[in-house]
Amino acid sequence: MSFELDVGQVSLAGRNEVNEDFAALVVGQGRDRERGAIAAIADGVSTGGKGREAAQTTVSTLVGDYFATPETWDTTVALDRILNAHNGWLASMNRRRQPAVGLTTLTALVLRGQSYTLAHVGDTRAYLLRGGRLQLLTADHVMAQRDFAHQLTRAMGLDDHVVVDYSQGELHSGDLFVLLSDGVHGSLPERELRQLLRQEGVAAQALSDELVQAALRRGSSDNVTALVVRVQGALEATLQDESRRAQDLPVLPLLKVGDTVDGLTVTAIVADNGIHRLYQVRDGATQRLYALKTLLPTRAHDAEERATLAHEAWVARRMQSGHAAAHLAWLHTWPADDGRGGPGASAFYLLYDWHAGETLGQRLRSRQHLPIPQAVSVVVQAARVLGWLHRQGVVHRDIKPDNLHLGDDGVLRVLDLGVALSGREPEATRQLHAGTPSYMNPEQWPGYEKSGDTEGQLPDARSDLFALGVTLYQLLSHGRLPYGEVVQYQLGRYHRDPLPPSRHNPGVPIWLDQIALKAVARSRAQRFETAEELLLALERGASRPLSAPGPQPLMQRDATALWKIALAVSVLVNLLLIYWLLFLPR
Repeated sequence: MSFELDVGQVSLAGRNEVNEDFAALVVGQGRDRERGAIAAIADGVSTGGKGREAAQTTVSTLVGDYFATPETWDTTVALDRILNAHNGWLASMNRRRQPAVGLTTLTALVLRGQSYTLAHVGDTRAYLLRGGRLQLLTADHVMAQRDFAHQLTRAMGLDDHVVVDYSQGELHSGDLFVLLSDGVHGSLPERELRQLLRQEGVAAQALSDELVQAALRRGSSDNVTALVVRVQGALEATLQDESRRAQDLPVLPLLKVGDTVDGLTVTAIVADNGIHRLYQVRDGATQRLYALKTLLPTRAHDAEERATLAHEAWVARRMQSGHAAAHLAWLHTWPADDGRGGPGASAFYLLYDWHAGETLGQRLRSRQHLPIPQAVSVVVQAARVLGWLHRQGVVHRDIKPDNLHLGDDGVLRVLDLGVALSGREPEATRQLHAGTPSYMNPEQWPGYEKSGDTEGQLPDARSDLFALGVTLYQLLSHGRLPYGEVVQYQLGRYHRDPLPPSRHNPGVPIWLDQIALKAVARSRAQRFETAEELLLALERGASRPLSAPGPQPLMQRDATALWKIALAVSVLVNLLLIYWLLFLPR
């Protein structure tokens, strides 16, 4: 869905000479589009004569500074930092004059991705109409006694520290949010308010007008302000959306074949790696097959694993647009939102499309060797997907035959974005030494420092290309690895150049030998820099072959080789000297 809002706002002085209410709404544009929209309403306190200024500066500061906060901040964190800073400024101004001259209430609404966030202090209100049901989302901060019902217990600028109420929830298409000052909600009975808001086909601006006019007809003696926001569509899920769902929903128990969850019946247990379990499930309504990925119950309380799986969901959704989307498993929202606010998923899991076929790893283990043209074709498809991911700032980090699925439809799909880097991944995911050892480029290993390469480097786009190069080498050499099996937790040793694939499979042409060797070269400088460069070399093939790489000099293969040779010569000379002193006649 696209992010579409129908908005309207009206603010009138009513029977007063001065309007001390203030309201504003700003929708993010361009680079700020992902930040969504922010709406705010404030009602200045008139006792000190500066209520209008307090309301206007509070709302203007909030809606202006919200888009300047770091994208990595949670929405509540961003709002809290802004409001506390502005409250401190108001409080300091009020200390200079008594009674306080600049107090205001505030209710702010942020619509971002597929969730909403409310910030509230005072007696302005926020309502949500969803599925015909009207819900009050805020609580008035006023004295409990009826005679003091308009006496605020909290307000912006009242104290040096303000306590703001925050709440969050899911955003559905068709939601109607209404922000009202007490001049409106204090005059309209809830029954009349509900009737006005339930009107079909009334634009947000017309609805705002009706609300304030109805309040005036009811005899409101205060300023009257109404801000109406109707959600006609929502953005794609944000990382905050996915993280919130990950923490709020329970983890599935261990399922067996025949068990049902949210209308999906388990038909097979596909994989279990000690952290995640993968099931094949069938939708009872459509008979369509899906792959369901969830955490094991033993990981239910691991916040880092939940955050990592939520990040996988966010990356997968982001990558579902573009020309390479067909080569990635499609992630579904389940149960699908029908726009009526029905119940969502009962547990935290990811639901991907199920495709018939096998991974390249399964084919290699069963010795179903691909013909050379088909091997080139699948690597070309994988290179296109990696190029797309890298241009979006995503590094897969675990490219290997087991994560490359060749469907019965001939389409290669890249699986498992679980350890991908996006720049927004959790810290624990970033620090994880992820990947499969035999497919990790040498410079990722601690202690590896040759030819100017830096040891212990974080994975980048070239790490994915090296892993794809190892996969190409395996496909061409009938399963052999260029540097042999690298055991986990041991330093990968790269002391020799790999043999050409044609030594294991004579059918491999020389031009393809050269591409494979370049892709897995021990030195980073000798490898392909981008997926597009690898793709171009494969597409040109024999018409524009790469030049054959020469043998790597000994000093580049081992920087300590000179010292080793010098030591060997020294030992030999000393042995000859000892022999001469002991055994030769003088």
